[in-house]
Amino acid sequence: MRSLILGAFFVVLFFHGAAVAQMGGKEAARNDDVVFRQIDEHTWVGTGHRMANESLYLVEGTSRAVLIDAGTSIADLDKIVASITKKPVLLAATHAHPDHTGSAINYFPELYINPADAASPFLANYKGRILPLKDGQVIDLGGRSLEVVFTPGHTPGSTTFIDRNAGYGFSGDSFGSGNLLVFGSFSMLIEACQKASAYMEKYGIKYFYPGHYNGKNLETKQRLDDLLALSKDILSGRIKGEASSRGMMGMNLVVSARGVRINYSENALR
Repeated sequence: MRSLILGAFFVVLFFHGAAVAQMGGKEAARNDDVVFRQIDEHTWVGTGHRMANESLYLVEGTSRAVLIDAGTSIADLDKIVASITKKPVLLAATHAHPDHTGSAINYFPELYINPADAASPFLANYKGRILPLKDGQVIDLGGRSLEVVFTPGHTPGSTTFIDRNAGYGFSGDSFGSGNLLVFGSFSMLIEACQKASAYMEKYGIKYFYPGHYNGKNLETKQRLDDLLALSKDILSGRIKGEASSRGMMGMNLVVSARGVRINYSENALR
């Protein structure tokens, strides 16, 4: 059963929009499965090529670093990361989908994740310890910190990690990079968009780096506000989804407006 779910999920993600990465920045490391490029002096983005440019982010402080997501299938990910930073590295996930928590999570003895995604069947083969994140938790990296902000909707446990001082964060698939798959509910998504938009406004956060990054699809406050308005209209019935011929995993409805696309099923209308 798990293999059937996994196969169907990958088909959904194939249609999520495969593209060739166009990211700038100095290349820091690569193997056949991933290329890491520098975002700034102590931040790197890794780009896989299995599932629509699945992204992982290495964020370094003075005492330790955090790897946000682990891609789909990346050989020797721990060694690649160690070639970039000599700091101890903890692994955290934006959500449990297998293009973010693939086989490479087993290179790490612990995985931090939102408890709402911790029981996902996609984590069934993880051999390490699963540790819960808390909403509002601060991950201290030494001279740098990330705040944990729960942003459910894509999944019940979707999470964003925000560096206030840098003015950016890492949101995984929480807001869809322009093509959102709602496995949770619109009520969750509406709350997450409101929460994240208010946070960006309050602390001057410029954008979030998404879970499928092609160098030009950063998550801005405007995109979150557009998702919010569209989600409210869908939930209220003012906008009706069109039938989707792709309809995988029950996602048989789609709405395209305001420059974004939302894929969902009737179960999300709660």
